[in-house]
This record gives sequence, structure tokens and C-alpha cells, in this order.
Amino acid sequence: MEIDLREPWAIGAVEIPTRLVLAPMAGVSVQAFRRQGRRFGAGLVCSEMVSCAGIEHRNERTLGYLRVASDEHPLAIQIFGSEPRAMAEAARMVEAAGADIVDINYGCPVRKVTKTGAGATLLDDPARACAIVEAVAGAVSVPVSVKMRRGLADGSRACLEVGPRLVEAGAASLTLHPRSARQMYTGWADHSLTAELVSLVDVPVVASGDITSRARAQAVLATTGAAAVMVGRAAQGNPWALRELLGEDDGEPSREEVAAELILFIRETVRELGERRASGFLKKFYGWYLGHGRFPRRFKSELTQIDSTEEVEARLLAAAPGAAAVLARLEETLPSGDDVLLELPISVYGGG
Repeated sequence: MEIDLREPWAIGAVEIPTRLVLAPMAGVSVQAFRRQGRRFGAGLVCSEMVSCAGIEHRNERTLGYLRVASDEHPLAIQIFGSEPRAMAEAARMVEAAGADIVDINYGCPVRKVTKTGAGATLLDDPARACAIVEAVAGAVSVPVSVKMRRGLADGSRACLEVGPRLVEAGAASLTLHPRSARQMYTGWADHSLTAELVSLVDVPVVASGDITSRARAQAVLATTGAAAVMVGRAAQGNPWALRELLGEDDGEPSREEVAAELILFIRETVRELGERRASGFLKKFYGWYLGHGRFPRRFKSELTQIDSTEEVEARLLAAAPGAAAVLARLEETLPSGDDVLLELPISVYGGG
């Protein structure tokens, strides 16, 4: 039986228009990435994880993650930390910033996160994990979701023990990436665990891990009973993958389409991060966009050596002259500048 990923579903009172969720990815899920994901059919987009300590201490870069565009909704902003009180306060600010859902990270396997007692480490401390969810759910009026791994060690089934308890504590949805923290991104995601988790809870479960094609998404949804699938690495520099997953594939994009989307992404990222930060941040995206045999390898390599985003744009337009017309059509569909950013309340910046 084929499942229509274009059907709506809901987390609490938040209606989500498609069964495709764009994953929160550190160093990737900037506003430009999320807005693009919504244009290409993601029903829900997620911010990269935001440190509750950074929010608490009014760190300027951390607060920058809380900028929300009008065309991102529905949007989940993901927070991480290990103290219930600090996480509750961060959740209040996330809600004030415009998040439709507060997502809690219990899946990050990176040492600099786990050594603080946050991320995947909390799967080995169910009491604290539940206390955080209870505190966050009590602090906000929007739904709370949790993204987790199967556990810390290979073969762990901690997610099946902790998951139902998180729901009892107030989680309105769970996302499971059924790899262990030790695995990082190696091996395969064991979605038999996703099916077990679905059978244990009465809230929507999102299946994450190895969702790389429409056939794979269909198989995971059919065998697990999950409400939706989450796509991460497959969409990096390749938003067309989202349309393929939804069954709206128009074939491989032309060079002109690829160049136009990349230039728009560059401009949006510069607007968000500033030229200096954006020029370094974007270099990994050049390879992602221009790969898949779309442009010569030498051309991709040359772009990564250029520090000026304006020069990168010029090189792309020279390589695909028709991209200028495609870009003009794309920009006509976007909200005007005054409509895009919904700034945080002044008090969040400590300005009174």
C-alpha cells in the first residue's frame, strides 16, 4: 500500500501539511535552509539545536538562531541542555520567538554536548530526561516534541523504555533515529525499533535515519506505522530530493536551476549571518549543490577557494547564464524584506 506523504497530520494543535520533516542539523539548518525546505514540500522544518545555556546568558550568536521568518511555519526550534529550570526558561524564549513546536534534543552524540549531560546522554538518565520534558511542557503553550537515538551503546533499547515515560511527562510527539550514539552515522538505522516505539505510545512518532529515497520512505512508513519521516543528509544541497520523496519528481534539475537555487541560498545566508561568517559557512554547500554530476569537480573545488560570495555568484552565472532568469522568478515568489523577519521581543536582548 502506497502512503501519500502529501497528507496532513498534527502534533498537538499544530497541523503539518505533509508527512515530510526536515531534520535539525548543526551547521546546516540555518533559516535559508529551512525556508527552502518549506518551498520544496517539507511539512515541518526544524532549527539546528540551540543551547539553553547560550539563551540564558544572552549569547548573541545563540540568539541569532531564534530569528524566525514568516514563511517557515510550522517550525520547530530545538533546544538542548541538562537542567530542567534552564530548559524551561529557554523554551519560553523559543515560544516568544515564534516557534510552533519546542523540540528537545536527546539524540546528539557529539562529545562536547554529551559531556555536559545533554543530548544522547539523557537516555541513560530517564528521571532527568522526564523532569526536563515536564518542566518544558509546563512552561509553554505550544506542543513539545523529543528527538532521540536508540541509546548510547550499540544494541541499546533505551528508547523503548524512555519513550513512553517522556510521553507521560508531556511530550506530544517523539522522533526516533534508531542508531546508537556510538554509531554516529555509520551502519544502518534499525527501524524495527521505530515500529516497537509506535506500538508503545499514543502520540505521533517520526521515523528518522536513512530516508534517502521515495521507496525507502514508503517502506519505513508502511512497516513502522510512523506518522512521518525525517530527512536530513539527503537534503543537504539537494532540495529536489524532497520533491522526489513526495512523488512530485520532475527529474534531475538543470544546471540553471541548481545555480539559481544556490545563489538564492547564498544571498539568504549572507543576509542572515553577514558576509564574513557566511563566506566560510557556505563552502561545504558548494560541493553539495554542485555534486551529483551537475558541475565539473574542478569547478566545485575552485569555488571553495573564493572568499567573496559576490564572486561566487558571478562564477555561477558565468557557468550557467540562464540561471539569472530562473533566479528572478524565484525571488518574485518570496515575501518582501519587511515581511520576512519576525524579530524577538526587545526584552530577550536585554534592552528593556
